[in-house]
Amino acid sequence: MSLEVANAKPVEVWKNFVLLNEVPRPSKKEERVIEFLKSFARKNNLLFQQDEIGNLVIIKEATQNMKDCETVVLQSHVDMVHEKNNEVEFDFLNSGIKMYVEGDWVKADGTTLGADNGLGVAAIMAVLESKEISHPKVEALFTVDEETGMTGALNLSNTILSGKILLNLDTEEDDEICIGCAGGIDITMKRSYNLINSMNDEVCVELLLNGLTGGHSGAEIHKGLGNSNKIIFEIINEINNHFKISICSVDGGGLRNAIPRESTAIISFSKDNFELFEQIIKKSLDMYKKRFHLTDSDLNLVFKLLGNGLKQLSTEDSNELIKAINKCPNGVFEMSKSIEGLVETSNNLANIKLVNGELKIMCLTRSSSEESKNKLSKIISNIFENISCSCTFSGGYPGWEPNINSKTLREVKNSYIKLFSSEPKVNVIHAGLECGIIGSHYPEMDMISFGPTILGAHSPDEKASISSTQKFWTFFTEVLANIPRKLA
Repeated sequence: MSLEVANAKPVEVWKNFVLLNEVPRPSKKEERVIEFLKSFARKNNLLFQQDEIGNLVIIKEATQNMKDCETVVLQSHVDMVHEKNNEVEFDFLNSGIKMYVEGDWVKADGTTLGADNGLGVAAIMAVLESKEISHPKVEALFTVDEETGMTGALNLSNTILSGKILLNLDTEEDDEICIGCAGGIDITMKRSYNLINSMNDEVCVELLLNGLTGGHSGAEIHKGLGNSNKIIFEIINEINNHFKISICSVDGGGLRNAIPRESTAIISFSKDNFELFEQIIKKSLDMYKKRFHLTDSDLNLVFKLLGNGLKQLSTEDSNELIKAINKCPNGVFEMSKSIEGLVETSNNLANIKLVNGELKIMCLTRSSSEESKNKLSKIISNIFENISCSCTFSGGYPGWEPNINSKTLREVKNSYIKLFSSEPKVNVIHAGLECGIIGSHYPEMDMISFGPTILGAHSPDEKASISSTQKFWTFFTEVLANIPRKLA
């Protein structure tokens, strides 16, 4: 246990976060963290239920002064994104997250921190075990597999909850109240290639692009962060414009919901072009470092000679693939016409793998408009179907339509103004929250989302503010104390 983190304020939240982070909790493998939460419930003499997909609900009765108030659902997801720096050796499946404090920030040692959504889980745990906090009856909903498909929320039991108010604790700016979010869909392209042998007069070179910042492919898509897959293929395209090349293999990016930070590609070309190749690499590095100096200041591009003899795509297949990836939309596609400054539709070219002639490309397309989402996903699928790839759509989930007349929103805003003497930002975010999906199971539920300040979610730079978590905890407990009475 990290005592330094566990002793940060509010201790009620941080000590639970430390205990939670000792339990490996990858998406789709949440059995250990669910058992951890069941043990926590038993220790605190609390009843719990679990639905067929694996979501857990822990129930706590109201404090004496709030027995006539509406039941509130407190919701966070238990899984976390697994990303690490390339040079870091870490076993996410069997090791707890290594944390430390730097100033006002809690950070992890070269990996994602899991504050998304671990701080929400820890705060709910703090309410469940408290003997002093005033609150109505609580149904604590811990969902599984939010980060890689939202399958927990999508398959949530329609009868496991009774509460009419839901507080989602998965927003990442402490002055923000979220009332809506984008929906999304996964797009996967595949193709098998016949490989050929490289020629004796060719050389194989491994390109490595790394040092990019990465980040959340929804909430941070508008920041102009470098996408390592797009950049490395722009560089490969520039090389291909000067002389013919063949692609041997590609390994770029990671999870769909993380902007890719590192990409590797092995290409083959005539030895006679090696000097020109070096010039292009040097020029490209200088150009991209200037272009991304504000967002990705550690961007780096290196190459390594591998000799020859590797299997490769034909120059024709290589050329088609290069052009298709360069055509593939990435980043912001359309801005909202009704909400100023809101990204409506985007795509993240998240992962490209070409191994032994087997190609797999993964994208995550997000939009608060079903029409625009369908439009962009069709553009992407057409690009790759034109080079004989199969395209499949999966993991689609609806957006969360904002309700500006929400009674819960009004009460929560009043609590914020009372505590902090300022108006909170009421936002719709370009990221996937589970509220819209949960709302499809419980249409009468009134929902809002808020949380502490977390930066760099989905990347090894993820960090959580200690002072903001204290502010969030004060706000959260005030909101609970002001849940309205049940209607007669």
